[in-house]
Amino acid sequence: MKVKTLSLMLGLSGTALAAALVLPALAQESLLPEGFGNPADTPAPRPSPTPTPTPAVTPVPGSTPKNGTTPPLVAPTLSTTTTTTGSAEEGEDAEEGEEIESGGLKYDLPPGARRLLTRIGPLTPETGGLGPDAFGVRGQYAAAIMRRTNGEFASRWGQILLRRSLASAIDTPDTINGADLAAERAALLLRMGESTTARWIVQSVDYDRASPRLVATAQQTYLANADPAGMCPYVPAGLAHGDEQAWRLSAAICSALSGEAGPAGWAISRVRSSGKISNFDILLAERVLGATGSGRRSTTIEWENIDRLTSWRFGMATATAIPVPEALRASAPAYMKGWTVLAPMTDMANRVAAAPEAAARGVLSSEAYVSLLSAAASEEEPADALAAQTDALRGAFRLARGVDRYAAMERLWGTGTAPTQRYAAMVATARAAAALPVNTDVGADPWQLIGSMLAGGYDENAIAWVPTVSVGSRAWAVLAVGSPRPLTGMSAGAVGQFAGDDDSADTLRSKFLLAGLAGLGRIDAGAASSAASDLEVDLGKQTRWSRAIMAAAERREPGMVALLAAAGMQGDWSKVPPYHLYYIVRALREVGLGSEARMIAAEALVRV
Repeated sequence: MKVKTLSLMLGLSGTALAAALVLPALAQESLLPEGFGNPADTPAPRPSPTPTPTPAVTPVPGSTPKNGTTPPLVAPTLSTTTTTTGSAEEGEDAEEGEEIESGGLKYDLPPGARRLLTRIGPLTPETGGLGPDAFGVRGQYAAAIMRRTNGEFASRWGQILLRRSLASAIDTPDTINGADLAAERAALLLRMGESTTARWIVQSVDYDRASPRLVATAQQTYLANADPAGMCPYVPAGLAHGDEQAWRLSAAICSALSGEAGPAGWAISRVRSSGKISNFDILLAERVLGATGSGRRSTTIEWENIDRLTSWRFGMATATAIPVPEALRASAPAYMKGWTVLAPMTDMANRVAAAPEAAARGVLSSEAYVSLLSAAASEEEPADALAAQTDALRGAFRLARGVDRYAAMERLWGTGTAPTQRYAAMVATARAAAALPVNTDVGADPWQLIGSMLAGGYDENAIAWVPTVSVGSRAWAVLAVGSPRPLTGMSAGAVGQFAGDDDSADTLRSKFLLAGLAGLGRIDAGAASSAASDLEVDLGKQTRWSRAIMAAAERREPGMVALLAAAGMQGDWSKVPPYHLYYIVRALREVGLGSEARMIAAEALVRV
């Protein structure tokens, strides 16, 4: 289908900000950390249907795809997509079957330009990705973990590593269809707020080879990127295998983009007469048609009776620059803040409001966060709070004296009461902190300064501060696990000295310090055992999750280790058991990801 370029307000080609970047219950034990239930499924990309007395059709338990195929998607009546819930073991013996039918799509590239499903992903080891065998050979197993991971992680560095892993060009195991695995990768990335990287994965599969699961994920991916035109190649398959009414709206939009006003209006009328889709969502589609010149230009969008922001509403409103009420943005799922900040057509004020959480989660790099704030401050009449923030940030980089630059950083770190806001400020000042002279007067315990450097990965700059910190201080603890080289004199007594001044709940910070040191091999077994006894913590606790991540490490599968590590850090740091951090750090180190292991361990000590 040929699509005209839309030069109005539609964002049809994505953003430039993103960087390259559990299992279902088996037996009676879960891979999720203690205190977690089943994570929410990926929100549906389709519009909200109108209320109906007919109950939703739910998937049949244990209906894991066999022989490389996927059962047809069942359209739910609420904002959740259907996913299979069979055990990972059920799918491990499945074999690659025939290619899934594409719904009659035609592809106009010559055979030599076609992309195979045997290796999918944009990043190679030369461009920052992992190796092709990073996820091993158990495709259904990997897909099951991805499907059961909610995308909200305690660790910024854990998200950055997982994004890089999911974006890597990995070989498709024989136990799963490559398009289905790509769909699970993209869906998890969307739950992480990584809309741009999700689109990379979707676009790595020729659209006529997309399975029904990937077709559904593609629709949501292009909505997350506020790119309605991106859905057009998938419309035939979507009408054949997906939510018919939602895809009819998509078909209307695509007809309008092609200058076919008649078919577009007919499709809209048919959806409205079905009564299965909210009229508000139909009006949003008509607004897109109006922007193309193929529909009613005077469509008015009123949000008074709308109680939630769905993927459809986000994508359509963002693409046509329709303001979304602040109350709806505030109550929207966390991943939409990532979508918001990565969509360049979004109002700058909304992007800035979403940026702190996106930076703290790892969606935005330190450089991208600073660039966004600078761009916002350069607009006419920026908000007073933003002006004060950017003035302090400018001072952190440019003031002549080091002590004045440090004072400016401290003002930023003390901004707001929310932990996310404070850590986002540390992300923003990472490069300024790394440039601060070591002889600057920064007080007795500059743990925030060290934490800010490590938030940006400046570990070599951070280690220069080792002679200036006192053993047992918080800055010393962050350096003990975050520095590229082990510190001398590490012992149970040193850990105990740190624990004596630990003001964290249940001495969690001290337990994380011990877990990080033990996982990195920076404290001998005897000292670790003694310190663990004093802190009353069992770092060697065995669970299905711990056995799974160490088995992946033994098989030298860094992608699987990164995925299981993220699954073990769902929620905030207060919900991550110390033994999880121990196994995460140890497993990452064993598969050659020692730098990421150090950054995660240091982040835990900074954010608790």
